[in-house]
Amino acid sequence: MQIAIGKIKKSSYNEPFHFEGNVNVSELETLNNDIRKIEPVHVKGTCYIQGDTIISSFTVKGEMILPCARTLVDVPFPFDIKAEEVFTLSAYHGDAELENEIHPINGETLDLTPYIKENILLEVPFRVFSDDKDAKENATFKGNGWEFISQEEEKKQTVDPRFKKLENLFNDKEK
Repeated sequence: MQIAIGKIKKSSYNEPFHFEGNVNVSELETLNNDIRKIEPVHVKGTCYIQGDTIISSFTVKGEMILPCARTLVDVPFPFDIKAEEVFTLSAYHGDAELENEIHPINGETLDLTPYIKENILLEVPFRVFSDDKDAKENATFKGNGWEFISQEEEKKQTVDPRFKKLENLFNDKEK
């Protein structure tokens, strides 16, 4: 979502500049995170200028698909993020601005897309659980080089003959 700085300057003298639109953030699916699918998000916000500083407040609404922590089935996770970002038009910005998270603007447009993506990534929960009662039936129990085995199935599996003598060692200690 790119906004021309001239538009912000022109309309922000009397009142804040308002913006609204949909932003495609599907690039987040390819990053190394849990987001399996994310539709374009709806962004609505305002910008106003104080000297060389542009302050942007916006909300991001959307839904992402995440894996269930127990069964790995798809779980829809709706989000509504409120964010505020500060930008500077000054050509002179140093470590103090970076430390206070004041972002420099290069050029004549304010691109909010990276900050929208960053706020979405910060909103991804550590784990989600499916409320679906049929989730266990739809769960994945085998994958590439792994398989889920219950404790009952584990007991049924035969012991490697090379370790059979070790089994007797544990029996002697119990006696």
